[in-house]
Amino acid sequence: MKVFKIGEYVVNTCTMYIEPVEYANKIYSRIVEVEAEFLSPFKPLQHIKHSCGFYGVDYESRRKGTRLLIDCSRKLPIVIEPFNSIYAFCTISPSDLKCFWFILDHIKDYRRVSARETMVIFHNDQSRNFPVSYNTFNTQMLRTSYLKTKLMQRADFNKKKEFYLLHRPKSSKASESSEDYSKKSKNPK
Repeated sequence: MKVFKIGEYVVNTCTMYIEPVEYANKIYSRIVEVEAEFLSPFKPLQHIKHSCGFYGVDYESRRKGTRLLIDCSRKLPIVIEPFNSIYAFCTISPSDLKCFWFILDHIKDYRRVSARETMVIFHNDQSRNFPVSYNTFNTQMLRTSYLKTKLMQRADFNKKKEFYLLHRPKSSKASESSEDYSKKSKNPK
Protein backbone atom coordinates (compact mmCIF):
# COMPACT_ATOMS: atom_id res chain seq x y z
CA MET A 1 0.00 0.00 0.00
CA LYS A 2 1.37 3.39 -0.99
CA VAL A 3 1.87 5.94 1.81
CA PHE A 4 0.74 9.48 1.04
CA LYS A 5 2.29 12.50 2.75
CA ILE A 6 -0.28 14.94 4.10
CA GLY A 7 -0.60 17.80 6.57
CA GLU A 8 -3.57 17.98 8.88
CA TYR A 9 -5.93 15.02 8.90
CA VAL A 10 -9.53 14.54 10.00
CA VAL A 11 -10.39 11.18 11.53
CA ASN A 12 -13.28 9.71 9.55
CA THR A 13 -15.24 6.49 9.13
CA CYS A 14 -12.35 4.93 7.20
CA THR A 15 -9.69 5.62 9.85
CA MET A 16 -8.57 2.46 11.65
CA TYR A 17 -5.70 3.74 13.80
CA ILE A 18 -3.07 6.44 14.18
CA GLU A 19 0.40 5.58 15.36
CA PRO A 20 3.41 7.67 16.26
CA VAL A 21 6.46 7.14 14.06
CA GLU A 22 9.88 8.70 14.13
CA TYR A 23 10.67 10.44 10.87
CA ALA A 24 13.58 12.82 10.35
CA ASN A 25 14.24 12.90 14.13
CA LYS A 26 10.68 14.08 14.84
CA ILE A 27 7.47 12.34 15.87
CA TYR A 28 5.06 12.09 12.96
CA SER A 29 1.80 10.21 12.57
CA ARG A 30 1.17 7.20 10.43
CA ILE A 31 -2.55 7.13 9.77
CA VAL A 32 -4.00 3.86 8.53
CA GLU A 33 -7.34 3.79 6.80
CA VAL A 34 -9.17 0.80 5.38
CA GLU A 35 -7.54 1.22 1.96
CA ALA A 36 -4.89 3.94 2.40
CA GLU A 37 -1.99 5.08 4.58
CA PHE A 38 -0.81 8.60 5.30
CA LEU A 39 2.25 10.15 6.88
CA SER A 40 1.75 13.48 8.61
CA PRO A 41 4.22 15.78 10.40
CA PHE A 42 1.71 16.22 13.26
CA LYS A 43 1.63 14.04 16.37
CA PRO A 44 -1.32 11.63 16.81
CA LEU A 45 -2.93 13.68 19.59
CA GLN A 46 -2.92 16.75 17.33
CA HIS A 47 -5.00 14.82 14.77
CA ILE A 48 -7.46 13.72 17.46
CA LYS A 49 -7.82 17.30 18.72
CA HIS A 50 -8.14 18.69 15.18
CA SER A 51 -10.79 16.07 14.35
CA CYS A 52 -12.87 16.89 17.43
CA GLY A 53 -12.78 20.56 16.41
CA PHE A 54 -13.67 19.72 12.82
CA TYR A 55 -16.85 18.03 14.05
CA GLY A 56 -17.73 21.01 16.23
CA VAL A 57 -16.54 20.18 19.76
CA ASP A 58 -13.13 20.75 21.28
CA TYR A 59 -11.06 17.88 22.66
CA GLU A 60 -11.25 19.04 26.29
CA SER A 61 -15.05 19.12 26.14
CA ARG A 62 -15.05 15.59 24.77
CA ARG A 63 -12.82 14.52 27.67
CA LYS A 64 -15.14 16.17 30.20
CA GLY A 65 -18.14 14.48 28.60
CA THR A 66 -16.45 11.08 28.83
CA ARG A 67 -15.66 11.66 32.49
CA LEU A 68 -19.30 12.51 33.19
CA LEU A 69 -20.68 9.53 31.31
CA ILE A 70 -18.39 6.71 32.40
CA ASP A 71 -16.71 8.04 35.54
CA CYS A 72 -13.18 7.45 34.31
CA SER A 73 -10.21 9.78 34.70
CA ARG A 74 -7.23 8.30 32.86
CA LYS A 75 -6.69 7.24 29.24
CA LEU A 76 -10.15 8.50 28.37
CA PRO A 77 -11.83 7.28 25.20
CA ILE A 78 -13.03 10.13 23.00
CA VAL A 79 -16.21 10.53 20.99
CA ILE A 80 -14.91 12.18 17.86
CA GLU A 81 -18.18 12.09 15.96
CA PRO A 82 -21.13 10.14 17.43
CA PHE A 83 -23.50 10.19 14.43
CA ASN A 84 -21.04 8.14 12.37
CA SER A 85 -19.88 6.12 15.39
CA ILE A 86 -16.31 7.45 15.48
CA TYR A 87 -15.02 6.57 18.95
CA ALA A 88 -11.27 6.62 19.59
CA PHE A 89 -9.17 5.25 22.42
CA CYS A 90 -5.52 5.61 23.34
CA THR A 91 -3.09 2.96 24.50
CA ILE A 92 -1.22 5.08 27.05
CA SER A 93 -1.44 8.69 28.21
CA PRO A 94 -2.45 10.80 25.18
CA SER A 95 0.42 13.21 25.88
CA ASP A 96 2.97 10.37 25.67
CA LEU A 97 4.80 10.39 22.35
CA LYS A 98 4.36 6.59 22.07
CA CYS A 99 0.57 6.73 22.24
CA PHE A 100 -1.46 4.91 19.59
CA TRP A 101 -5.10 5.79 18.85
CA PHE A 102 -7.58 3.18 17.66
CA ILE A 103 -11.07 3.64 16.23
CA LEU A 104 -13.46 1.25 17.96
CA ASP A 105 -15.71 0.19 15.08
CA HIS A 106 -12.83 -1.10 12.95
CA ILE A 107 -11.65 -3.65 15.52
CA LYS A 108 -12.94 -7.13 14.85
CA ASP A 109 -10.90 -9.03 17.44
CA TYR A 110 -7.67 -8.91 19.44
CA ARG A 111 -5.38 -11.50 21.01
CA ARG A 112 -2.52 -11.65 23.47
CA VAL A 113 0.82 -12.16 21.73
CA SER A 114 3.12 -11.60 24.70
CA ALA A 115 3.17 -9.68 27.98
CA ARG A 116 3.53 -6.37 26.15
CA GLU A 117 2.12 -7.07 22.73
CA THR A 118 -1.38 -7.53 21.33
CA MET A 119 -2.48 -8.63 17.88
CA VAL A 120 -5.36 -6.56 16.57
CA ILE A 121 -7.53 -7.92 13.78
CA PHE A 122 -9.52 -5.32 11.85
CA HIS A 123 -12.80 -5.78 9.98
CA ASN A 124 -10.99 -5.53 6.64
CA ASP A 125 -9.07 -8.67 7.76
CA GLN A 126 -5.78 -6.86 8.17
CA SER A 127 -3.98 -7.69 11.39
CA ARG A 128 -0.94 -6.37 13.15
CA ASN A 129 0.88 -6.70 16.45
CA PHE A 130 0.97 -3.53 18.58
CA PRO A 131 3.21 -2.67 21.53
CA VAL A 132 0.45 -2.66 24.15
CA SER A 133 -0.43 -5.29 26.73
CA TYR A 134 -3.56 -7.32 26.21
CA ASN A 135 -4.99 -6.16 29.55
CA THR A 136 -4.54 -2.49 28.64
CA PHE A 137 -6.03 -2.99 25.19
CA ASN A 138 -8.96 -4.95 26.62
CA THR A 139 -9.63 -2.28 29.27
CA GLN A 140 -9.61 0.45 26.64
CA MET A 141 -11.95 -1.53 24.38
CA LEU A 142 -14.37 -2.02 27.29
CA ARG A 143 -14.27 1.65 28.31
CA THR A 144 -14.90 2.79 24.77
CA SER A 145 -17.70 0.29 24.25
CA TYR A 146 -19.27 1.44 27.53
CA LEU A 147 -19.03 5.09 26.45
CA LYS A 148 -20.68 4.27 23.13
CA THR A 149 -23.43 2.29 24.87
CA LYS A 150 -24.15 5.12 27.32
CA LEU A 151 -24.49 7.65 24.50
CA MET A 152 -26.68 5.30 22.47
CA GLN A 153 -28.92 4.69 25.49
CA ARG A 154 -29.40 8.41 25.97
CA ALA A 155 -30.18 8.94 22.30
CA ASP A 156 -32.62 6.02 22.41
CA PHE A 157 -34.29 7.47 25.52
CA ASN A 158 -34.83 10.76 23.67
CA LYS A 159 -36.30 8.94 20.66
CA LYS A 160 -38.71 7.02 22.88
CA LYS A 161 -39.73 10.17 24.71
CA GLU A 162 -40.31 12.01 21.44
CA PHE A 163 -42.33 9.08 20.08
CA TYR A 164 -44.46 9.04 23.22
CA LEU A 165 -45.10 12.78 23.05
CA LEU A 166 -46.12 12.57 19.41
CA HIS A 167 -48.27 9.45 19.80
CA ARG A 168 -49.64 9.68 23.33
CA PRO A 169 -53.37 9.19 23.82
CA LYS A 170 -55.31 12.38 23.49
CA SER A 171 -56.89 13.48 26.75
CA SER A 172 -60.65 13.19 26.77
CA LYS A 173 -62.55 16.42 27.27
CA ALA A 174 -65.34 16.71 29.80
CA SER A 175 -68.80 17.48 28.43
CA GLU A 176 -69.12 20.48 30.72
CA SER A 177 -66.72 23.37 30.67
CA SER A 178 -64.90 24.56 33.74
CA GLU A 179 -66.56 27.93 33.22
CA ASP A 180 -69.91 26.41 34.22
CA TYR A 181 -68.49 25.47 37.61
CA SER A 182 -66.81 28.79 38.21
CA LYS A 183 -70.10 30.66 37.47
CA LYS A 184 -72.03 28.44 39.88
CA SER A 185 -69.55 29.02 42.71
CA LYS A 186 -69.68 32.82 42.25
CA ASN A 187 -73.49 32.98 42.09
CA PRO A 188 -74.72 30.87 44.98
CA LYS A 189 -78.48 30.46 45.28
